[in-house]
Amino acid sequence: MPAPYTIAVIPGDGVGPEVTDEALKVLERAASLFDFTYHTKMYPFGADHYLATHEFMPPGQLDEFRTMDAIYLGAIGDPRLPAGLVERGVIAATRFGLDLYINLRPIKLYAEHLCPIKGKTPRDIDMVVVRENTEDLYTGLGGHFKKGTPDEVVIANQIFTRKGVERAIRYAFELARARAGKKKLTLVDKSNAIEVQQLWRRTMEEVGAEYADIEREFAYVDAACMWMVKNPETFDVIVTSNLFGDIITDLGAMLQGGMGVAASGNIHPGKVSLFEPIHGSAPKYKGRNVVSPVAAIAAVGMLLDYVGEQRAAAAIERTIAELLSSKRIPSLDASSGLKTSEVGDLVCASLA
Repeated sequence: MPAPYTIAVIPGDGVGPEVTDEALKVLERAASLFDFTYHTKMYPFGADHYLATHEFMPPGQLDEFRTMDAIYLGAIGDPRLPAGLVERGVIAATRFGLDLYINLRPIKLYAEHLCPIKGKTPRDIDMVVVRENTEDLYTGLGGHFKKGTPDEVVIANQIFTRKGVERAIRYAFELARARAGKKKLTLVDKSNAIEVQQLWRRTMEEVGAEYADIEREFAYVDAACMWMVKNPETFDVIVTSNLFGDIITDLGAMLQGGMGVAASGNIHPGKVSLFEPIHGSAPKYKGRNVVSPVAAIAAVGMLLDYVGEQRAAAAIERTIAELLSSKRIPSLDASSGLKTSEVGDLVCASLA
């Protein structure tokens, strides 16, 4: 039997520990069914840890993460702290520190009744967004001048490098080639108004010459948002910048039924990568056992696919699809009538 996988687990804040418990429950069930082993190591990083220690993560933590096969994150964020503080200190620090340059966001509708767009079925909504994950405005380069005065000036620098752009585009081309989809790659930018984003178009054209089997398409971000709602069936793989990717993937999550089903991977191909549900920590629901853990369970599926357990990953996805389409899980929000733990039990019982 192969060596056990080592998985770092950060339950985090708010409802993070609750959905993480259900995700780990499904992970344990999948391991027993598909004959793999794993060890988890729990980490307390989040708001409580910061308030107690005044540190986000201890020195050397990223080096410890590098020795592992994957990282699983529940949720980060707490209203007791300034908005974004602990998110930057934990999740952003891990993304940048481990150079997790791909944010992978599948957008797939499993049940027609979950889609807010009339007449759209699972055949119409099956796309993946490749979001560049380490550049753009998220680098934090810039600052304030005369902060808090009527003359305040704020400057933020939008950073793109040829290396960063090219590796995201290459990843997206390879994904479009590997998927059983339309073999089409759409670049989303705003290069008509932001001239520096022409770098994305030039790189797409140059790299695309190596992928003659993949259709290339270009869309400005405002038009892409419109088409995602009007004609989602036209998309296969989308590649875009960090900022635009952050926005359009939340739009995509609603197409597939809401934040309660959407999962993501923060990936450096071939190295330790991080997987998480995309919903927030939802502190008002903390401890009530009512939030949907489906996205957290889907993130475990993505993690297993990444480390090489494709059969287990496919089984988790099939199970989620069947439970949603049959309405055994009737909705993806806190009004489903099912407890968080009951959803986890349903997935475990149905997994085969």
